[in-house]
Amino acid sequence: MAPAGNFESLQAAVDNGADSVYFGVEQLNMRARASINFNLEDLSEIARRCQEKQIRTYLTLNTIIYDHDLSIIKTVLDKAKVSGITAVIAMDQAVIAYARQINMEVHISTQINITNIEAVKFYSLFADTVVLSRELSLRQIKHICEQINKEQVKGPSGDLIEIEVFGHGALCMAVSGKCYLSLHSHNSSANRGACKQNCRKKYTVIDQESGFEIELDNEYMMSPKDLCTLDFLDQIINAGVKVLKIEGRGRAPEYVANVIKTYREAIDSYSDGTYSKEKVELWMKELNKVYNRGFWGGYYLGQKLGEWSDGAGSQATQKKLYVGKGVHYYPKPGIAEFKIDAFDIKIGDTLLITGPTTGVKELELEQMMVDDSHVTMAEKGNNCTFPTGFKIRPSDKLYKIVRE
Repeated sequence: MAPAGNFESLQAAVDNGADSVYFGVEQLNMRARASINFNLEDLSEIARRCQEKQIRTYLTLNTIIYDHDLSIIKTVLDKAKVSGITAVIAMDQAVIAYARQINMEVHISTQINITNIEAVKFYSLFADTVVLSRELSLRQIKHICEQINKEQVKGPSGDLIEIEVFGHGALCMAVSGKCYLSLHSHNSSANRGACKQNCRKKYTVIDQESGFEIELDNEYMMSPKDLCTLDFLDQIINAGVKVLKIEGRGRAPEYVANVIKTYREAIDSYSDGTYSKEKVELWMKELNKVYNRGFWGGYYLGQKLGEWSDGAGSQATQKKLYVGKGVHYYPKPGIAEFKIDAFDIKIGDTLLITGPTTGVKELELEQMMVDDSHVTMAEKGNNCTFPTGFKIRPSDKLYKIVRE
């Protein structure tokens, strides 16, 4: 299950093997300010692109809801229903009730904090998929899945309830994401999708009674490393989990492309019996290329305490530098033309092209022309052409990859 904060990320998810995508519309989702988000008019295009590839689409409406939000909720859900969106991810009973009223599939958000089989049975009255609390161990998750099968716990569709868990991406120090730090410090509620990410900053802790400054072995004591489950993915599948959620609606499209491609390969490798420690090591090198705060396995394996990040930003092994924008595509020879606005590019560079329709494409620059002449370098102000083998558009952006 892939995140989509914009059309570039959506297309990246579609192209790299996602089975489903989740996204927000304008407001009332937990990434209302962290990503661009879509609008109501985009829903039909989202559904169209995904239906062509038999990919399911999930709209997130999982924030706290107030009375003045109720008319918006109905408008959004009505539009999602007629547009062909598969399901809504919800936590508030008002959202759940109206979605059921219009016969729209419901998934229970992790914000409800489901931690036991009885809670799963209760929400099976309304929902076909339940996202468990992030703080459960694999042993606890396996027990819940076993009980679903034993007691034949079914949702409104008549099928057994499916269990979804977080598989990769940013973790919050708060239980299942319910945090009030941002509200207290900036009057900006994380539970309304407006988190200021106070926990990612550097703090000094002082004992107010004695004035003693407490020494910490980590400067970012409230900022967990990113969750990564690749090295025990077999245990997650064997526990009975049906949906692996990749977090990252606020991250770049190349992050979505990289992580979805990697986990797709890992899941397929498990299915065909080739999942191995050696492959995990190679996949981890790929994941390290894109934005991350370091990795740990969350609470799945029973750790008592979290593993905290030792820096404020990304630990990615490579970064992208903006180079220029698309100009034209010549379909017969498969040649793309770009205007260089910033950094130079040269033969041998790894290039990244992103766009709302193009998605995320990466290539090695092997040949290039400027003013109808073959060159080894293109500079700021040049229009350059080179073969891509895929269509580019004026809305596309060109980057070069720099390895740290």
